[in-house]
Amino acid sequence: VAFYKKTYSHVAGGVLVFILFEYLLLQSDAIVEFMLSMIDGYKWLLVLGGFMLITTYAESTAMKTADKNKQYLMYGLYILAQAIIFIPMIYIAAFYMETGAQILQQAALVTLSLFTGLSAVVLLTKKDFSFLRAGLTIGFFIALGLIIAGMIFGFDLGLWFSVGMCLLAGGSILYQTSEIVNKYTTEDYIPAALGLFASLMLLFWYILRIFMSRD
Repeated sequence: VAFYKKTYSHVAGGVLVFILFEYLLLQSDAIVEFMLSMIDGYKWLLVLGGFMLITTYAESTAMKTADKNKQYLMYGLYILAQAIIFIPMIYIAAFYMETGAQILQQAALVTLSLFTGLSAVVLLTKKDFSFLRAGLTIGFFIALGLIIAGMIFGFDLGLWFSVGMCLLAGGSILYQTSEIVNKYTTEDYIPAALGLFASLMLLFWYILRIFMSRD
């Protein structure tokens, strides 16, 4: 129980740090303009490539080391990377849409509700969802291929792609929570929180896209 409390308190802390990072980054016109200039075509592929490298490095390093300071550093690095990649979408929602503030609030509420519900399913039933790993891996590779193809050939992946990604993110939350129950040791609460936070932010990204597509 103490391990669960530590893990989810670190996820909550990650969300708060993300909000702080996002607020500070949005105060810089230079950073905002740079990120907005990177959202088209091949430039966004470079951003996604850099984000994936940071994600892989942070997750692998946090899992391999027992040094809590290094684990916190990797968690912070990953949160910063998430805050940077979210800049264009949150800026557009907040400053270009009439109901932008409501959209952000609604997307955040739906995301947290789904995250809480999916986590509760695993924690209460103790069911092992490790069987989802192969399907999630295949699904994410297919999604990555579609994203790259969309950017190269200039077509919009549309609403149903976002819905499909929400399903993948939900599966990832089930899998990560199952790993917390069945795999992690009681000292692995920081890597566990990092994995959960990653799934949470993926879900938020595509729920926000769905809400923005309706406006």
